[in-house]
Amino acid sequence: MLRMGIDIDGTITSPETFVPYLNKSFQLNITLEDIKEYDLTKLLKINEEEFWKWMNQNEPMIYENAPLAPFAKEVLNEWKDFHQLIYITARRKHLQKLTYDWFQKHHIPFHHIELVGTHDKILAAKKHGVDIFFEDKHDNAVMISEELNIPVLLFNTPYNQEPIPKNVFRVDNWFEAKEWLEYWYPVKQNFRVNQS
Repeated sequence: MLRMGIDIDGTITSPETFVPYLNKSFQLNITLEDIKEYDLTKLLKINEEEFWKWMNQNEPMIYENAPLAPFAKEVLNEWKDFHQLIYITARRKHLQKLTYDWFQKHHIPFHHIELVGTHDKILAAKKHGVDIFFEDKHDNAVMISEELNIPVLLFNTPYNQEPIPKNVFRVDNWFEAKEWLEYWYPVKQNFRVNQS
């Protein structure tokens, strides 16, 4: 059994989630391919304060309607009986009910969901003793892999193309993540996670 640390936004939700909202609010015509940096302020030509004002107004609707990343539900449902699914997200605490509701609406399995309210997920990952992490933010992936000395699967996006260290592995989707995991961590099919 692995204790899996799993990011939510851009990892189990589609990395394209924000694009239509950005286009509408800022009169843009961008696609995911145009988002070359995780920090959106440069692309939007606004400062940090303006960005967070926009986020405060829009993030509940965006997260509530976030589409799933390809194959995420199928793979996570396969893993739920064999591994601990521990979601560690930078979402802020006031979004907790909305986040739980989204998981239930989409029938996404989980053993624990933690909203840390910051991109620094290392403390939460340590606290839960995670063995592997799934992430879309480049510097998070690097820090987690180096600090915890665990493999991190980085979901390939245009905004995370910087070089990666040896313990970070790029995957294009959840099906590739499943193939990677099955190769390196073959599961005995008669094993089940204790659901208590």
